[in-house]
Amino acid sequence: MSDNNGTLSSHLWDTSELYRNAVMELTEAAKTMRLDPNIAERLRVPKRALIVSVPIRLDDGSIRVFEGYRVQHNMTLGPGKGGIRFHPEVNLSEVAGLAMLMTFKCSLVGLPLGGAKGGIRVDPTRLSRQEAQALTRRYTSEINMIIGPDKDIPAPDVGTDAQHMAWMMDTYSQEKGFAIPGVVTGKPIEIGGSLGRAESTGRGVVYTIQHAAKYMHDHGKQGPKLDESTTVSVHGFGKVGAVAALEIFNLGAKVIAVSDVSGGLMNKNGLNIPALLRYAQKHRTLEGYPEAEHVPSEEILTTPCDVLIPAAIDGVITSKNVGRVSARIIAEGANGPISVDALKNLEERDVFIIPDVLCNSGGVIVSYFEWVQGIQNFFWSESEVNAKLAQVMASAFKRVMETKTKYNCGMKTAALIVGVDRLNRAMLLRGLFP
Repeated sequence: MSDNNGTLSSHLWDTSELYRNAVMELTEAAKTMRLDPNIAERLRVPKRALIVSVPIRLDDGSIRVFEGYRVQHNMTLGPGKGGIRFHPEVNLSEVAGLAMLMTFKCSLVGLPLGGAKGGIRVDPTRLSRQEAQALTRRYTSEINMIIGPDKDIPAPDVGTDAQHMAWMMDTYSQEKGFAIPGVVTGKPIEIGGSLGRAESTGRGVVYTIQHAAKYMHDHGKQGPKLDESTTVSVHGFGKVGAVAALEIFNLGAKVIAVSDVSGGLMNKNGLNIPALLRYAQKHRTLEGYPEAEHVPSEEILTTPCDVLIPAAIDGVITSKNVGRVSARIIAEGANGPISVDALKNLEERDVFIIPDVLCNSGGVIVSYFEWVQGIQNFFWSESEVNAKLAQVMASAFKRVMETKTKYNCGMKTAALIVGVDRLNRAMLLRGLFP
């Protein structure tokens, strides 16, 4: 579909704020770096999108049809890479925006991978194990023509985990007739997963916070020391936020507030994160935890603290609440948690923002390690994985800071410039077909 100028219309994609924000951030980076306008035009829309119906039989015997998506944004650098999200608000535009961010993320950290994303519009908490398995397997079967270890490699995301990846791997393998572990990453260790993968995103968030704190101290700014004098709030105590909270707690910092779907917890003297993890594992949510004040989840974002980690969903820091956000460092553990208007406000206040494409890239980096280990059939120790992760993230952080200085721009723009510049050179070399 095209508009009057013959260019691809974006009306299919731009219904979500996440996608619109991603395009605005790309536009700002393109303007700052004076990107070839033809490259910018190609990067604004996905390469390919597949919408599928996913019918399953529920436990009560009825049939229900869910809507599924897989979007491949850009695959200039290699096979597509991106998670599968099970969430009631999933839609084509959101998945397209997330796929775009994956393109920039993979490029930024130097991986030979492109950007993709997938999802099903469903509330996973309302599915039985059998229903979740049926949904995952049918979805895999419906998208199997565009995924594969050399085409597009899914991974866990919001609402999915290693078990879902095991079901995906098995379904794809059954249809091909032999085991193909490399079709997904984030798998259980027993079937080709990598040590350290489950913790990698949250661990990477804390690596970047350490780099940010050191950078602030080295450049004469008042940065947190990441010891008992440092207060931390974590919005989203899930696969990313819980690991980040534990990692930064183990460094000696004081985690004073966390939240999940049940609400927020606050203790100005510091929360016992290991105990909180045990409670969450037993009860599945933080609801009812005794050693903290219970507050609305959104209050965690505006709680006075040194470091804020928004690690839940996109669009939680907006023009409506940004004036009450007081953290000196904001580490974007989630994708797109800060709106464009809020981002400008924070940058004007000299808040150190670690952008999502850098901050939460630990997951895709170790997914890449898992993919490589699977190809070689040679697996690394967890300490080796963590050391390689730290090395890649340190190098990417350094490139972003150098670019920020070169262009005198914000961190988000600098991170996108690093990623887009590599894509730009690759796309120009490969040319346009036909």
